[in-house]
Amino acid sequence: MNILFLNAYYAPEQISFSHLERELLEALVEDGHHIHVVCPTPTRGVSDEVARQYKDKKRETDYDGHVEVRRFSAPREGKNPLIRAFRYFWCNWRTYRIGKKYKGIDAVFAVSTPPTQGYMAGRVAKKLSCPMIYSLQDVFPDSLVTTGLTREGSLLWKVGRWVEKKTYRLCTKIIVISEACRKNLLDKGVPKEQMILIPNWVDTERILPVEREGNALLSELGLDGSKFLAVYAGNFGAAQGADVVVRAAELLKDDPEIQFVVFGGGALFGDACSLAQSMGLENITMNPLLPQERVPEVYSLGDVALITCKRGVGSSGMPSKTWSIMACNTPIVAAFDTDSELAELLKDSGAGTCVEPEDAEALAAAIREAKKASRDAQSRGTGPRAYVCENASANVCTKKYIDAFKLCLKK
Repeated sequence: MNILFLNAYYAPEQISFSHLERELLEALVEDGHHIHVVCPTPTRGVSDEVARQYKDKKRETDYDGHVEVRRFSAPREGKNPLIRAFRYFWCNWRTYRIGKKYKGIDAVFAVSTPPTQGYMAGRVAKKLSCPMIYSLQDVFPDSLVTTGLTREGSLLWKVGRWVEKKTYRLCTKIIVISEACRKNLLDKGVPKEQMILIPNWVDTERILPVEREGNALLSELGLDGSKFLAVYAGNFGAAQGADVVVRAAELLKDDPEIQFVVFGGGALFGDACSLAQSMGLENITMNPLLPQERVPEVYSLGDVALITCKRGVGSSGMPSKTWSIMACNTPIVAAFDTDSELAELLKDSGAGTCVEPEDAEALAAAIREAKKASRDAQSRGTGPRAYVCENASANVCTKKYIDAFKLCLKK
């Protein structure tokens, strides 16, 4: 099978889907397929030196020649929304112009970043007379409403809904990553047979529990391994409501046995650091996000790992970090919508507990309650990890993707 990947980002750039795409490509190649990738030259999250290396590098091959990459020049991505919007449309136009010229393509694949990517990819698939598989990572424009960037009924929302409807109609199959996402689309009239539920997975062969005494982060961060460690790792942005972690630390500052360890990034991380400093908190350490390869150390470090969201945001999907935490057999304390899919998962799998989002007192109480449980690593058992291996491992989920491609070809 010849599959055309139409990407807004590709290695060495990194977005939340990057490691999933790498593992998907590996699985497709192993299954005997050939991949063509169309993408812009890298600008996001890369150094000036790396950007210069790729400036004139328009073609390359990966995975022993089974993946052929065709790049085109694009403006550097900035923070200005108008510049970013211009870049999105420029990249969509260039991708369409290049993609429609391919021959012998059996299927087109795209991910929902940016929001116009799916519509463009659908037009290419229609031009090539082949099926289109769309991985829906974020429901737009709903995500703009839940994060407060716009309101339902606004001009931006109306344009987003138009693009969304047009995109779904062009898709042969839509891969949704959570039950909440599936229900969202059902409510919008998308046929259930058009959707396939495949969660964002975790590489259980790479994400393994790390014993505390062997965890290098203890010495690197100067942590006391005898304390009860509550770890938060992730962005501080409009959707996460992660400042609740700092406020919970303030409520627990008089408990000498509890230490908060934060690995953060995002637009509001600096504000969170300033808040912790202004409170004079000695029971919380604020650190930058670590590379993906250190995820096992990060989540194994905690006696509990924390997941947060702004009120109302959690109903839109499942945080992908959940699987990595569970793969490390670390209990979860979530300040998350209690009617969400995450809350149901934690209850059904026994992987942790969920309290109301943005409620620092409830989060502090849940952490205090978790401290009462044994902190012996062996007492965690293997339940959470076993659940992940069975339902959300890379092997299981990439096979479902491959089956989805093959199913489209049979139609």
